[in-house]
Amino acid sequence: MKYTDRLNRVKESLTIGMSRKARELKAQGKDVISLSLGEPDFDTPAHIKEAAKAAMDAGKTKYPPVGGIPELKKAICDKFKRDQNLDFAANQVMVSTGAKQCIMNVMLSLVQQGDEVIIPLPYWVSYSEMVNLAGGNSIYIPSDFEKGFAIDIAKLKAEINANTKVIIFSSPSNPAGSMLSDSQLKEIADIVKEHPQITIISDEIYEHIVFDGEHRSISQFEEIRDQLVIINGVSKGYAMTGWRIGYMAGPADIIATCDKLQGQFTSGANTIAQWAAVTALNSDLKPTLEMVEVFKQRRELIVSLLSEIPGFHVDTPRGAFYLFPDVSSYFGKTLKGHQINSSLDLCNYLLEEALVAVVPGIAFGMDDHIRISYASSEKDLKEAVRRIKQALTI
Repeated sequence: MKYTDRLNRVKESLTIGMSRKARELKAQGKDVISLSLGEPDFDTPAHIKEAAKAAMDAGKTKYPPVGGIPELKKAICDKFKRDQNLDFAANQVMVSTGAKQCIMNVMLSLVQQGDEVIIPLPYWVSYSEMVNLAGGNSIYIPSDFEKGFAIDIAKLKAEINANTKVIIFSSPSNPAGSMLSDSQLKEIADIVKEHPQITIISDEIYEHIVFDGEHRSISQFEEIRDQLVIINGVSKGYAMTGWRIGYMAGPADIIATCDKLQGQFTSGANTIAQWAAVTALNSDLKPTLEMVEVFKQRRELIVSLLSEIPGFHVDTPRGAFYLFPDVSSYFGKTLKGHQINSSLDLCNYLLEEALVAVVPGIAFGMDDHIRISYASSEKDLKEAVRRIKQALTI
């Protein structure tokens, strides 16, 4: 079977790949601790599940409109007004089967062969592959680990040309948990305003999982709102990963184009999940804030524990539930017969030797790092770090 060049351009997600390896070892009876996936280990709040049950009992089980049921669109518009003082009409928002589909919709709508997409490092693993699938070229912008992964703004500005169509970033960040400052966001907005062909995709899926200060969005700068698409969803902030509801807001013409595209791919997202999302967005954030407080405690724990491992250079993330330590001091070493020359080598070694699954930094564009998710119990985190420390003791 000969597959298309389009498919050949796309690589498997290393986060999913490491998770698969962990599952295979578990199936063999191995006691694997997986810190590889970005999924809250909390159950969806009861009132949201009850809303889904009520929707089913009321017969709300038919096909929904492609771009989302009107009640969820209203809840999204209300959310943006309430949280960010942004005014969106119903034709400026749409719902998809997860935030990932929202981003892919925008990429396929705006990027074609030869176009360029600017992606600051580190980046969520799927960004570059989405660009590949759309036929574009990814342009990577370095960041400074010692300064909380601050973007090299001068480099970003220098890379912009007539082929630049999109700038995409997440804040809080997956994989680093870092947040862009107001000053950096303003610098990006000032640059983009000079180039009307550029659209910013601001991935704000971790908006509610912030430990230090408040979430800051580039949408605060009115001058670039007609060049901005905001991506969000209910997966992370409401522990609703399996419900698969993402949403976006932006210029009406972009939303209309994405609606047209989605109509030929998946049509509307799950109706019952949409009704659950209505309740999630319209309810208070008490369950979310309780979850965030637990994540904050875990952050303090795992930063402290990992800092005790020689060769781990650890920062303190401001949001999400990931650490992205620099582990390059282990490169060039041989650990129990395993030659370590890259983040992938180190992650494979830790999975085989310590039975702990983490994700290589190369998946996020920075090979000197590994990503560790602390969306697990304190018991598992303590045991995982103990195993990692033991495996790295030579």
